[in-house]
Order: sequence, then C-alpha cells, then structure tokens
Amino acid sequence: MSLTTTESSPSSSSRIHVKTRYIPPPEPSLPALAVQVTEMVDSYMLWIGTTNEPAESVQNAPLQGCLARDWACAMPTRDINSSLPPAATSLFRTSGSDIALSMSQRLARRFKKQIFLSVDIPPSFQTMGQGPQLILAVEKTMVETLKELEQRRT
Repeated sequence: MSLTTTESSPSSSSRIHVKTRYIPPPEPSLPALAVQVTEMVDSYMLWIGTTNEPAESVQNAPLQGCLARDWACAMPTRDINSSLPPAATSLFRTSGSDIALSMSQRLARRFKKQIFLSVDIPPSFQTMGQGPQLILAVEKTMVETLKELEQRRT
C-alpha cells in the first residue's frame, strides 16, 4: 500500500503532533481516503474521510471534509482485564451515520488511549452498497496508522 504522509509539529518540544496520510483506494470502486491524526498525551484525535485531493496535497483533505458528520469519544477502561467495553459517547452524528461510536470503542480498547474519532463518509457510499467495504477500509486504515504511531514511541 502506498501512503503519503505530511507532518506538522509547532516545535520540537511540543507533545502534540499532527499527521495527515493519503490512503489510495482499497479497490477501484471505492474512493481514496485521507486520515489526519492529532497525537496528544495518552489520546488521539482522528479524522478520516473520503478525498478527491491528490496525494501530494493530502493536508487539504480535512479542510474539505466535515468534522462533525459522525464524531465520538471513547475512553479505555483502567482495568486491563475488564471485559466491559470502553465508555463512549457520540459528540455529534447525523441520523444516517453511527460508525464512529463503536469504532472509537474498539480503537480505545486496542490501543489503551482516549480516542476522539470523526468518520466522514458521504451518505451516498453507505446507501449504494459500498458502505460495508468502505467502513472496513476505514477501520483497517485507522488500526494500521495507530499501530505505526505506537511502534515509533517504543
């Protein structure tokens, strides 16, 4: 998979880092994705959406998207042996989308970090039968991106 990443950090001592990645279409019938990760102390703020931006200008994709189309926050449990799902809440969602809530819980459980997740998938993809494929690609992209960030920390 070919990825393009742009990164910005206000200063070398800053503990907040922003990365934007271009993810080519997982298959010809699906759109390209862009993901922006704001890495903070023990938490991630993630935006992922479809994009028409070319790879070299992927940093513009979040500006063209909608942060609050489907936005949720999940907090991992303190007990690592708990079978309870992480506490989560929808911060904003439209009537046709509820992807971010359950996905943020899965990411919080897996990475043991607070997750703010905004999933910006146009309703047309969800109603045209491509929704499940695109949602799977979105979650796979989020997991790969966070794994890469976590590996860099160790």
